[in-house]
Amino acid sequence: MSDIEELRALVREVIRDVLPQGLAVTETVNLSTDEDLAAFVMRLLDLDPDQREELRSGRKRFRLPESSNVSPAPSVPAGAAKGAERAGESTPVRRIERGAVTEAVIRAAARAGERLVLGRAAVLTPLARDRARASGVPIEKER
Repeated sequence: MSDIEELRALVREVIRDVLPQGLAVTETVNLSTDEDLAAFVMRLLDLDPDQREELRSGRKRFRLPESSNVSPAPSVPAGAAKGAERAGESTPVRRIERGAVTEAVIRAAARAGERLVLGRAAVLTPLARDRARASGVPIEKER
């Protein structure tokens, strides 16, 4: 095992000890058409058992963008979704309110084509920052 792999294993172990329940992740989904809804449902049906457990336990949540007719979830600060609209982005947003954002979270965001918005209490690990740069995952930190 190389030094970098050993370091990653140690960081993962520390994160598991500090965050035994894993990170709560909120993803913004745009469901403006029947096709959007059908695609979202199909995506949920294709989840593996671990991802389904994240949904059941509340570690994975979904919200609609602020521009929809439905009020945003109260835990989401006003303006979080507006930033994406101003930038003209249609990239899905994964919002993380608190805890450590790990390399695994970045990998999942890259696979889903998401950008990350980190709340004030969220911390980006150095390995995650490197993975985000390599994967092209945009990260926005709220101040």
